Amino acid sequence: MDDLRAKCPWDKKQTLESLRHLTIEEVYELGDAILDGNMDEIKKELGDLLLHMVFYAKIGSETGDFDIGSVADSISDKLVERHPHIYGDFVAVDETAVKQNWEKLKLKEGKNSVLEGVPKSLPALVKASRIQEKVSGVGFDWSTVEEVKAKLDEELQEFDREVQSGNKQLMEEEFGDAMFTMINYARFLNINPENALEKSNKKFMKRFLFIECKMKTEGRSLSELTLEEMEYYWQMAKMN
Repeated sequence: MDDLRAKCPWDKKQTLESLRHLTIEEVYELGDAILDGNMDEIKKELGDLLLHMVFYAKIGSETGDFDIGSVADSISDKLVERHPHIYGDFVAVDETAVKQNWEKLKLKEGKNSVLEGVPKSLPALVKASRIQEKVSGVGFDWSTVEEVKAKLDEELQEFDREVQSGNKQLMEEEFGDAMFTMINYARFLNINPENALEKSNKKFMKRFLFIECKMKTEGRSLSELTLEEMEYYWQMAKMN
């Protein structure tokens, strides 16, 4: 990185801001590799992310704000402070106790709200998951999965009522409430909603691409298919 910053025209120009969107892209590429279970790609994407971490640290060292050593020291100190059940005298009987104490420690560090750690720019689905995890860490949560399921049923009924009313604004509001509760339900079932939805996206795309390929080999267009034919090819795609 020292060589690149000194000798490469592109690397010389980069700033924290110019690298930001590239880092986000790399994180998504790593996420794709993880969902695909491709260990070679995971290794490559981790390398790309590591490069970004070194890049940011190099820029920080140039401004005198931080360097790779202080970054490593900072996270090491933070991990020790946040794990008193290992490095202190706090007794954690399970994972829930660890998470709850984690949030309490963050408030002691000067944060005004447990929600401060939720990035504003997170995609809505991921943000909802993080919000729910955060508030659960301080005990603001349902007691049982049955309670969450009952709440989901209630939200879906409210959404259906607004669909019947035709009020777009209220429909959107109730749809959002239902989605938020669905994500909560997934959390209680130990399902990651982001991963689950992305797997469904990939599955749909794979099947749709199969149908498109089938149409090309038959010299037909998707727009020519009847609903019955679409269902036939869709079932065929599910078998491949």
